[in-house]
Amino acid sequence: MTKLTEARSRDARRWAIDLRPLRVPAFRRMWLGNTIAMLGFQFTAVAVPVEMYALTRDSFWVGLLGVAGFVPLLVFGLWGGAVADARDRRRVLLAGSALLWASMAGLLVHALIGGGSPVLLLALVTVHSIAFAISSPARTAILPRLLPAELVPAGSTLNYTTYTAASVVGPLAAGLIFAAFGTGPGLPIAYALDALLFTGLVVATLRLPAMPPEPPAEGEVRRGGLGGVVDGFRYLATTPVLLSSFAIDLIAMILAMPRALFPEVAASRFGGGAAVGWLYSAIAIGAMVGGLTSGWIGRLRRQGLALVVAVVCWGLAIAAAGLAHRLWLMVALLAVAGAADLVSAVLRQSMLLVYAPDRMRGRLQGVNTVVVAGGPRLGDLRAGAAAAGLGTGVAWVGGGLVSAALAVLLVVAFPALLRYRAAATPPADRPGTD
Repeated sequence: MTKLTEARSRDARRWAIDLRPLRVPAFRRMWLGNTIAMLGFQFTAVAVPVEMYALTRDSFWVGLLGVAGFVPLLVFGLWGGAVADARDRRRVLLAGSALLWASMAGLLVHALIGGGSPVLLLALVTVHSIAFAISSPARTAILPRLLPAELVPAGSTLNYTTYTAASVVGPLAAGLIFAAFGTGPGLPIAYALDALLFTGLVVATLRLPAMPPEPPAEGEVRRGGLGGVVDGFRYLATTPVLLSSFAIDLIAMILAMPRALFPEVAASRFGGGAAVGWLYSAIAIGAMVGGLTSGWIGRLRRQGLALVVAVVCWGLAIAAAGLAHRLWLMVALLAVAGAADLVSAVLRQSMLLVYAPDRMRGRLQGVNTVVVAGGPRLGDLRAGAAAAGLGTGVAWVGGGLVSAALAVLLVVAFPALLRYRAAATPPADRPGTD
């Protein structure tokens, strides 16, 4: 091999996604199970609103699905995190998975009987959201139990990249199912595929070892339920690094997320048609490409600074996309924003999993679940309200610029996030400290 070839090989490894976590059998099984399950989830994510509209012919009922999904996530995401810290995380994940499977079976039966009830569909979506909220904190909190600390960023990147890939491929595949079979037969097929693909995650979880909570620290009273949730928020309030990471993500999502404006912009600027599909896919496409070229993320040491830069780039790219009047340019800029969002998401997740002590990871993952799910939904509300009062251009471009500015102001006022480095650990976990 020539020196030039060796140099090119090193450059490729430097940029390509880091696959070293896949050498760990337990992580590899969970990653594969999660990947297959996430693809199945996308079938249901498309099928449920399609079924609701077919039942009611009313977009108001379709909008109620968002409420049915978010409210349980807000409540049970926090509770599920507390339970994950107080119980064996493998058992928590299996219990949540069993409830998820039951909700999938309910959706399948509801579609098979035909002429179902929109109220019953809302109830099934609520159960599905509760099950996801219970299992999600435990599923993410086990990552540091499967990988050494230096591979946690790479493991988080692999998980997030495959999620974004599923977010691109899944809806397209669901659309093909409905195009080929129609709504009537297509709905049961979509739900059945979700239940079938979810089997991969259940099998991977069954093969995990027991993961009981670590022994409590001296003087610590470990509590589940509401008491555990309160303890988690108390810990978060005393940890400016993690608190700032949650705050900066909320700023980015609430103030800059433009997806509620996509239908209007697609119709007014690009004549509708396929344009709206490109706009809805653009951020996920950028995140997927960013993940495939993410080998450098795991080598970052100043992760706090990199997180701030990524959030600022997200806001500026969103603002620039709002000014574009050519579809290809808007899609390209939204893809840049998606790549920045991937970097932000991976760094926040890695910081949380490495910095937080194991006894708190479940509860903080519960908070993270609420932030990640709630931020974009609040962003939709913000964008729609701002567009109604100030116009689409101001709502889109102004939101991106304000989010970038506020992200900078946040870390100037509270610089702990800027100072965070990958090697940092909380004082209570450092050897030789009390």
